[in-house]
Amino acid sequence: MDKYPSRLLENAVNEFSKLPGIGRKSALRLVLHLLRQDQEQVSAFGNSLIQLRTEIKHCKICHNISDTEICNICSNTSRNTSVICVVENIRDVMSIENTQQYNGLYHVLGGIISPMDGIGPSDLEIGSLIERIQEGEIIEVILALSTTMEGDTTNFYIYRKLKDFEVKISTLARGVSIGDELEYTDEITLGRSLVNRVPYENSTGK
Repeated sequence: MDKYPSRLLENAVNEFSKLPGIGRKSALRLVLHLLRQDQEQVSAFGNSLIQLRTEIKHCKICHNISDTEICNICSNTSRNTSVICVVENIRDVMSIENTQQYNGLYHVLGGIISPMDGIGPSDLEIGSLIERIQEGEIIEVILALSTTMEGDTTNFYIYRKLKDFEVKISTLARGVSIGDELEYTDEITLGRSLVNRVPYENSTGK
């Protein structure tokens, strides 16, 4: 067990080491870096985290992270409101937006079906997606989930739920390699996969 000269230092290291990918050595390096900063800088850093946690919202329409009740994508009148791109999380929204190849709306599921992790359809925002389709203004749903087994399972589940609606269901072209997660796919490849998307039925043979 590491010996720390200060309980306050140890407590800070303990908190930082709870972050994903941060071991105790990295946590100590980050804490010592903060100790070298001005009091104002450290206060601004801490306050930004507190404000993030207490004031962040999720869009009432698409469940994207937002500063307001309705996010700036859903409220943007220049977006194509007849197309919804279904993604796993906020990182995927950011990845697709960075391609500048998509101008429709999004629906953030908040995860993917993963029985091993105890995540089922009822744990995701699938019901609210169906409600959006039932309103009758959507003509296409793009399933843009990771090409993993869990992503494909979720795609198929959503397809089964939506196939009786009068809506086109498409998925990314296989420029995104099998097993890839969207956030690690380069922007050009992801952009081409969006532009060249295919009907869902054609992607599976089901």
